[in-house]
Amino acid sequence: MEGGVAHGADATAFKECLALSYKNPYVLRLAFSAGIGGLLFGYDTGVISGALLYIRDDFKDVDRNTVLQESIVSMAVAGAIIGAAIGGWLNDKFGRRTAILIADFLFFVGAVIMASAVNSALLIVGRIFVGLGVGMASMTAPLYISEASPAKIRGALVSTNGFLITGGQFLSYLINLAFTKAPGTWRWMLGVAGLPALLQFILMLLLPESPRWLYRKGRQEEAKAILRKIYSPEQVEVEIQALKESVDKEIEENKASEGINLFKLCQTKTVRRGLIAGVGLQIFQQFVGINTVMYYSPSIIQLAGIASNRTALLLSLVTAGLNAFGSIISIYFIDRTGRKKLLVISLFGVMISLGFLSAVFYEATSTSPAVSMAETSHFAASFTCPAYHNAGSASSWDCTRCLKASPDCGFCASPQNKLLPGACLISNDTIKDACHDQDRLWYTRGCPSRYGWLALLGLALYIIFFSPGMGTVPWIVNSEIYPLRFRGVCGGIAATANWISNLIVAQSFLSLTHAIGTSWTFLVFGVLSVIALFFVLICVPETKGLPIEEIEKILERRGLHLMFWKKRAKEKNGGEVDGKKEVGGDV
Repeated sequence: MEGGVAHGADATAFKECLALSYKNPYVLRLAFSAGIGGLLFGYDTGVISGALLYIRDDFKDVDRNTVLQESIVSMAVAGAIIGAAIGGWLNDKFGRRTAILIADFLFFVGAVIMASAVNSALLIVGRIFVGLGVGMASMTAPLYISEASPAKIRGALVSTNGFLITGGQFLSYLINLAFTKAPGTWRWMLGVAGLPALLQFILMLLLPESPRWLYRKGRQEEAKAILRKIYSPEQVEVEIQALKESVDKEIEENKASEGINLFKLCQTKTVRRGLIAGVGLQIFQQFVGINTVMYYSPSIIQLAGIASNRTALLLSLVTAGLNAFGSIISIYFIDRTGRKKLLVISLFGVMISLGFLSAVFYEATSTSPAVSMAETSHFAASFTCPAYHNAGSASSWDCTRCLKASPDCGFCASPQNKLLPGACLISNDTIKDACHDQDRLWYTRGCPSRYGWLALLGLALYIIFFSPGMGTVPWIVNSEIYPLRFRGVCGGIAATANWISNLIVAQSFLSLTHAIGTSWTFLVFGVLSVIALFFVLICVPETKGLPIEEIEKILERRGLHLMFWKKRAKEKNGGEVDGKKEVGGDV
């Protein structure tokens, strides 16, 4: 059996999670209050994708400068790397609750700076502050929820953090649409982000510290008082005994060595194996391309041939909504199906979706509308793009070549049909308005295409498969897989790896699409998803339904179990494997 617990437990986990709303609302209060950190994470991830469209209009130094656009997006990720690294230390030194409060303060300050930014440099400073807060919250919120949850429904409750991440992304797209006609547009979009941070700060002041952290710090009576609110009386004693064993083991290890360092972590078999699985999952979560979709979804839709900012934002709501829906599916299945099965199913779907997107964008580029000298001559000679005017092979130009020839070129589509030959003109506001005055569409990001709806379908399929598995499971596994004494530090290492990978993807996506094309860029992510699948099969253990302290025992005796979909031998012989008694997990 995958989880080492009775099947009845995981079959009813989702129902028990729902039953908490009237049986023990205190647990849900803890989970959702901490989960607002996920909402902050999600809102910041989503809001910049729409705000960027309007920042480009206000700050001319940003428009058509892909490196600066990537910097505005990715500096929040750079801040998150530092925030996640510091967050691990803060969690172990001062507690999970304190780390969340500091994250909220940083996020609020960052939102105010961004909303009042007068240039791109100040905007980037605000993004760094936001990133610091998001980095801390990203690894602390699931950790706090995990340590305050009964084992049987821990996966479902930690998945609420994933739901709030995707819910925050969906909310950000709604906010973006709401402010498209308002004065200041992007300032409102970014400034509203301070409100969830303020709300969580107030709620967390009213909540206790993690009971496991309190017990580890010698504050047993406080920990027991909180545990009695979470568990039934008989479960409390079992939980306290497990905590006592874990803390006693830590004391013994500390007698032999001082402090926690990376060398010590790698020397400890259980921690080393946990780090390989946890850090690897966080890296592959980003390298299969999720934040190219969430950070640049409207831009991708424009690359597929949608000219309007507002239309691109509206269509992006589809992917954001599906992402939130997928996280709800994860809450239902995570304690029924298991972490590993969800990951494998998710990655299979991601591979197919990325292959489909690669084919769609290849076909869209291959059928790009031609550039016509006759259409271009409808405008003043001074309006013609210099690169096109001076080209010796201008007759072979199409829209794609026009846009790639120079950042100063734009494509004005035919008034009869956007797929017919159009004009290659200088890209500025005056010529853009002249193009619109002739009832033509103006393109600077992507070219007109009949395949735009297929690109949207590909993005939707990608999100449907990604969200329930690779979207939520890496955070759940990282909240479970490390021994208590190393959990804050290891969680910080894994979250830092996630944000570094996020930074690499966010800072390179637009440049990659410009250098090798959108089709080849998605194909690269597809290849990485194949590698991720093999990694999950080989390195990631199943942790479904196990008390956190039991997971150490799994990692201690970890062995490969590739046929994870089959029932384990111990289910057939009453808990024996080859005549030996086994604790749950892989063998």
